[in-house]
Amino acid sequence: MKRRSLPLVATVTATAALLLAACGSGEGESSDKDKIAGADTGDSSASVSPSPSPSADVNRPDLSLPSDVKEVFEDWNTGDAATDAVLEDAGRSMTAVTRAITEGDTKSPALSFYYEGEALAGAAKWVQTFVDHNATITGTTRYYAPTVDLSGKTTAAVTLCADESKAFNKFRETNKVDRSAPSDNSYVYYVSRLEQNSAGVWVTSKVISKRGSEKCIP
Repeated sequence: MKRRSLPLVATVTATAALLLAACGSGEGESSDKDKIAGADTGDSSASVSPSPSPSADVNRPDLSLPSDVKEVFEDWNTGDAATDAVLEDAGRSMTAVTRAITEGDTKSPALSFYYEGEALAGAAKWVQTFVDHNATITGTTRYYAPTVDLSGKTTAAVTLCADESKAFNKFRETNKVDRSAPSDNSYVYYVSRLEQNSAGVWVTSKVISKRGSEKCIP
């Protein structure tokens, strides 16, 4: 179901920390000048798979979530090792934001591990919005239709859709869950730039999004 806005802020969702415009944070429609070079806007044809699991060769931060918060990743395995490595960290970056929100921690190790620069600043600012309103999230967010466009060996553009129709705001003090009917705005289209760091982790440096995009509305 569609989440209502928290007081004085934009709509709060499980992945809202990623709604960063090209010149800063915040949600807005993408334009040609905002597009990330190399981003593929086609559909994915990979099979359904569970959430990405961490690699054994990197000391990654804890991404566990409360029992009432779930994330589903569909079409996350393509069979191509290079592409799947990018998608795994793209998925983890989404979970990192969710983890920080549920912890109420703008300095969550998960954020600084999977984000850098503009994207990290925007993510931390959005988590702070939840902290300011003593709120968290509950429910399930579904990520689907991912595409990956590799540019060389260390840069990639990722597009994906998020279905937030079953994720909701929850206020910590009262445990009240803010529910509303689903709408087109429950679906978000993301375009992200990821760069592989020296540890081999694909870190998100830029994100553009469009809520209610026809690319994601079922």
